[in-house]
Amino acid sequence: MNSPLAQKHQPILQTHNLGKAVSTPAGELTLLQDINFSVQAGDSVAIVGTSGSGKSTLLGLLAGLDLPSSGDIVLDGLSFAALDEEQKAALRARKVGFVFQNFQLLPSLTALENVMLPLELRRVDTHTQCEQRARDFLGRVGLAERLDHYPRTLSGGEQQRVAIARAFAGLPAILFADEPTGNLDRKTASHIADLLFALNRDTGTTLILVTHDEQLATRCARRLRMEEGQLTETTP
Repeated sequence: MNSPLAQKHQPILQTHNLGKAVSTPAGELTLLQDINFSVQAGDSVAIVGTSGSGKSTLLGLLAGLDLPSSGDIVLDGLSFAALDEEQKAALRARKVGFVFQNFQLLPSLTALENVMLPLELRRVDTHTQCEQRARDFLGRVGLAERLDHYPRTLSGGEQQRVAIARAFAGLPAILFADEPTGNLDRKTASHIADLLFALNRDTGTTLILVTHDEQLATRCARRLRMEEGQLTETTP
């Protein structure tokens, strides 16, 4: 965005002239260009746009999962450009949560184990502490009675609730959600949206989501639209 809104405090996320281009047989293809915006801690932001507009590409860059061709991203005061891959991975483990359209649960693990795994990999809390937090967040999303169930025995909505519990259990500063309701029916999608915004409100985690769901987007405090690799803010 050319004129980001003035911020009273240090934003949780900032981009500076962010760009992404890839080489193709026909020449260089620009996916993103001159992306400038900032997000305050605890905010909720929807990134909308048609397929191929660059939404998911932008989300991958913001999460540090891909490298920009130009510009920089600052997450919680840390510049991605100043970090190597190991440092970025450590930053993601401490600060970032993810919710994906296809859930990304490990089929050989129970709901409880799926939520516990990233907590244990951080090696910050004891096994008992990780289990208690996982149980707590699965309870918050209404799955207290499904802890020992494997993904194949859960509905799509239940699997997404496990994914949400996993994302929030790490108490991330920011959560990225890529089409979190895309594979769900309307009623289930509405319930999942309720959970996302309730946890956003209750935990203070910043929520940035990519979605084609206009009803979901309108529930966010801000809406950003991607068109041909450029980002503009729209009126709610």
